Amino acid sequence: MAPAKHDGNIAEIIEFSGADPLFARILAEAQEVVRREPTMGSFVYSSVLSHDSLESVVVHRLAQRLERPETPAVVIRQTYFDHMARDPALAAALRADLLAVLDRDPACNRLLEAALYFKGFHAIETYRLAHALWKSGRSDFALCLQSLSSTTFQTDIHPQARIGKGFFLDHATGVVIGSTSVIEDDVSMLHGVTLGGTGTESGARHPKVRRGVLIGAGAKIIGDIEIGACARVAAGSVVLEPVPPHKTVAGVPARIIGDAGAPEPSRAMDQIIYGMNDIGL
Repeated sequence: MAPAKHDGNIAEIIEFSGADPLFARILAEAQEVVRREPTMGSFVYSSVLSHDSLESVVVHRLAQRLERPETPAVVIRQTYFDHMARDPALAAALRADLLAVLDRDPACNRLLEAALYFKGFHAIETYRLAHALWKSGRSDFALCLQSLSSTTFQTDIHPQARIGKGFFLDHATGVVIGSTSVIEDDVSMLHGVTLGGTGTESGARHPKVRRGVLIGAGAKIIGDIEIGACARVAAGSVVLEPVPPHKTVAGVPARIIGDAGAPEPSRAMDQIIYGMNDIGL
């Protein structure tokens, strides 16, 4: 990969980025870091400025964080690029996930922050490669990546689970997503959430989370139940029954306490439930 030849001129950045606005933005953000914090220049150059695409930036950083003797970074990178070449949806999901962080996390002001530092984003992109490997019959490599992600990012997502694009894990520590879970597009989830199964028989035994759902910190959703589109699960809830679309559930066990409070709770990220005293919670 040839080094990038740009030094802050926005026209040169856009030309180098191939008119990719996200890549142009992250290049500009990286150059600003170098200007503001020269001691990080080597890291920022190797992680961002020496790359020729947004996907290369993310995959390089991910491989760097996951590298172990059993999984050299070069092997992780090449495997990711091979699967992206065969399935363009993998790169599209990566971009949607990155934009979800910027859109929904008020602590994130730059694409660079999520791409380089946020373990929730990195855990999701590790899962995406593991899932691609699982589908192609390479279950051992997939499970190895799951184990590495659990150790590195404190987030345990089984590679068999099916997760749509625009998935946002805020903080992410302690998230567990079981093997037959289904998560549709544009879902947001905070730390400590469990999508758990019941029983020892094969077949569907984990939750189905439909699009636009917000799941608060520490919530436990157990069994083959459906969380309806644009529903909201309050922090600390234990959900054992299906949740209708556009409703809020709270409590142990969880029960419906009202409407979801927003057309798409996953984007609004509003976790405050008003009138709790009035409903006995």
